[in-house]
Amino acid sequence: MRLIISIILFGLVPGLASAQKINEDSLYMRGHYEKFEYRIPMRDGAKLFTVVYMPKDKSKTYPILMNRTCYNASGYGNFKTHGHPSRYLVQDGYILVFQDVRGRYMSDGLFDNMTPNIPGNDTKNKKDIDESSDTWDTIDWMVKNLKGNNGKVGIYGISYPGFYSAASLPDAHPALKACSPQAPISDFFFDDFHHMGAYLQSYTAAFAVFGYQKKDTTRNDWFIPEIMRFYGQSPKDGYDFHLKQGPLKNITEKYHHDNFFWQQIINHPNYDTFWQKRNLLPHLNNIKPAVLTVGGWFDAEDLYGPLNIYKTIEKTTPGAKNSIVMGPWGHGDWANEKGKSTHNHIYFGDSISTFFQKEIERSFFAYHLRNEGDLNLPEAYMFNTGKKQWEKFDVWPPKDIPPLKLYFGENGKLSVDKPLDEKATFEYISDPAKPVPYTSETEELTFTPRDFMSDDQRDASKRPDVLTFETEVLTDEVTMAGEILAKLKVAMSGTDADFIVKLIDVYPADHPNYEHNPKNIVMGGYQQLVRSETFRGRFRNSFEKPEPFVPDQITDVNVPLQDVLHTFKKGHKIMIQIHSTWFPYIDRNPQQYVENIYKAGEKDFIKSSIKVYGSSVIGVGGEQQVKKGF
Repeated sequence: MRLIISIILFGLVPGLASAQKINEDSLYMRGHYEKFEYRIPMRDGAKLFTVVYMPKDKSKTYPILMNRTCYNASGYGNFKTHGHPSRYLVQDGYILVFQDVRGRYMSDGLFDNMTPNIPGNDTKNKKDIDESSDTWDTIDWMVKNLKGNNGKVGIYGISYPGFYSAASLPDAHPALKACSPQAPISDFFFDDFHHMGAYLQSYTAAFAVFGYQKKDTTRNDWFIPEIMRFYGQSPKDGYDFHLKQGPLKNITEKYHHDNFFWQQIINHPNYDTFWQKRNLLPHLNNIKPAVLTVGGWFDAEDLYGPLNIYKTIEKTTPGAKNSIVMGPWGHGDWANEKGKSTHNHIYFGDSISTFFQKEIERSFFAYHLRNEGDLNLPEAYMFNTGKKQWEKFDVWPPKDIPPLKLYFGENGKLSVDKPLDEKATFEYISDPAKPVPYTSETEELTFTPRDFMSDDQRDASKRPDVLTFETEVLTDEVTMAGEILAKLKVAMSGTDADFIVKLIDVYPADHPNYEHNPKNIVMGGYQQLVRSETFRGRFRNSFEKPEPFVPDQITDVNVPLQDVLHTFKKGHKIMIQIHSTWFPYIDRNPQQYVENIYKAGEKDFIKSSIKVYGSSVIGVGGEQQVKKGF
């Protein structure tokens, strides 16, 4: 069971070849490194457990490369790196450090999710603690006490460790020279546990990992009984399992009544000060270390984080050494090389993760920590998921690719840059009792779903509660680059609703099948999800102060879809889908306004007739973001 949980949390599900590589890397580590364990003192007296691997070759000095994690540093203690850092970084020779963050496993203190940053919390302030101060104190101890270090430190991490990497940037220690937040969380209300304020019901099983405080230092997972409340049932159909749970308040009573993080979630349904102070973005200013932010275009968990961390630093610290990489990956997939680089059913090329590890990540740390090589990385190294190739940009969002607009018309028509009938009305009945599935395939209960981010949307196209619009067959290629904002004009019979907007690439009928796919996966006519987002309508004017809709009143709802770089090829079609449920990836909106959806009852859930008007428009490219309204 421990192995299963570890694989889930690290986000790395290695196949046989990958497992063999991990064993080979472990043998290399044993031959070239010595392991030490320390309890490093923090300014408040707490001690953080830290595993350190020192190169056996003492003929030169080495930079320190650190990973701070809530996923058990002692799990790295058997001469294994679980694929990060990569074998290239391991073989280049660094002092490798893995640390349990405060309150996790072998470290002292209390754990807090997304610990709020305290501005100015450097050596001048000896009382307050946050992730920045814990990182500062750790670095200060290491450069003074680890023999053979060259005085330079780098930090990296994927997912939650990506957040800890980014959280080291405010008031950074002067020895911290390079930081690589990878799939980082930046704000829990917009990423990870929520998307634009809507709760990710698919994360429900994860609360066992993040919502129980351990009683004492331990190398063992103390939350196994709680996580088995879900996985012990081994449901084969996650959609059916979650639907049978009923309203979220039943989950509170049955599973999470004793979970402190769940209680925080349900008692703070809006973007109040509890969430605002856990937003890292306002603290990313005056950045001194070099930053390489990494993300995946098909990351169902943390797409918002990497894009907004990069953009925030660009705005607050224009002179910072700040770059971003976005590849054709799901969550953390760049740490795992499968040979044929695929996401779900889509093939993107060979050895794309190896290219990133060897040519981008390795070069970044070598240049800033070892003074080796010439760093020729562009401002933005972005993978075009339509052309299936890397592209370099001097600025992101790019200015050399023209923005465009998409318009809706009768009979499911979609046009590019040509308005259709603004008076047209498109209507569907949204029923929370029969929500739109997030995937075309039946999935077991999952820790968090991932493959659907490039899934086939043909099943959704056939549903009467999904509006579907598509262009004619493209006679020339169309490239979309930058931000996407759907400016919807809607009306409804109820007083609340969610809006899911999806951008889809429709393949030609004669598109060949891919060798890696099962025989039943037909690529001819495949409707590949390219970008999507959900938006909880009550937050249309303010995430802090939600408000109901007035029934049958035309209302503006703006849905940001995150960034994209995708070329729709000649012979393909562009499709847009709009609907109001996406289950169980997103929880169900009752569709009549209640103060707190987490506490809604069965009778609060109603059908709603929802209209979208032809005066709606989707802008793609450039900077399309809207203010959050707080």
